[in-house]
Amino acid sequence: MPELPEVEALRDFLTDRLRGRSVSRVLPLAVSVLKTYDPPLSALEGGTCAGVARHGKFLDLEVGDLHLVLHLARAGWLRWQDQLPTAPPRPGKGPLALRLWLTASKDADPAVGTAGFDLTEAGTQKRLAVYLVREVTEVPGVARLGPDPLADGFTLAVFRGLLTGQQHRVKGVLRDQRVIAGIGNAYSDEILHAARMSPYLLAGSLSEEQTATLYEALRTTLRDAVERSRGFAAGSLKARKRGGMRVHGRTGEPCPVCGDTVREVSFSDSSLQYCPTCQTGGKPLADRRMSRLLR
Repeated sequence: MPELPEVEALRDFLTDRLRGRSVSRVLPLAVSVLKTYDPPLSALEGGTCAGVARHGKFLDLEVGDLHLVLHLARAGWLRWQDQLPTAPPRPGKGPLALRLWLTASKDADPAVGTAGFDLTEAGTQKRLAVYLVREVTEVPGVARLGPDPLADGFTLAVFRGLLTGQQHRVKGVLRDQRVIAGIGNAYSDEILHAARMSPYLLAGSLSEEQTATLYEALRTTLRDAVERSRGFAAGSLKARKRGGMRVHGRTGEPCPVCGDTVREVSFSDSSLQYCPTCQTGGKPLADRRMSRLLR
């Protein structure tokens, strides 16, 4: 799933290519992708893109007075093409969910197509979402977002206030978009590893020192990931994300800090990875799902 660093890199990538360009056509190809109906997608035609913004994991394409808001969810992705085919694709069972064409530049040959992008989604769980709204806060997921962790106003005092009274595990709190916007399963693992902290600790029980350590790990981990991704084409961002992970997705591999084996806890629809030596005092965390399977 693309998280804050990848979505921020996509924002930069698209800003360079969309700003000042006009939309020629937008065609949804998957029944599930479009979540709004008023205004219609045809209202984008002829509109000029003023810029691209990011709200947590949401991309916001500002076209005229409208906002085309994209949420890539778990298996969605954006594929830029300098020359999209002029003929519309046929809806089918493939991964293509939506296509957006730009108007041709003055020196372009219209016979070979114009630039634009495809939204694709792999797998059977279709969660990719596209909204066309007049105000970005009309998107429910955006309206519910907590503060952005890389914003200048996201201070240690703000972070401490978000954790105060939290009775949930710190891993879940970091992932809760209503608390902090943009962090998902992968970067919450990375942040907790950098902070040398168990994902099972209660967020509201952290000491002032632990909170300060977690805050620094959060900001540093996300900033470093953004810098690793900046300047790369959209198609290479997934690989950049995987290559930068120290524990997430590396079950069974040695921890790059201490050399202990990275372990995993499985849940119904996800898993977390951690280093016992760095994060839990050498003790493996209980994996109830695996324990049930082994009975």
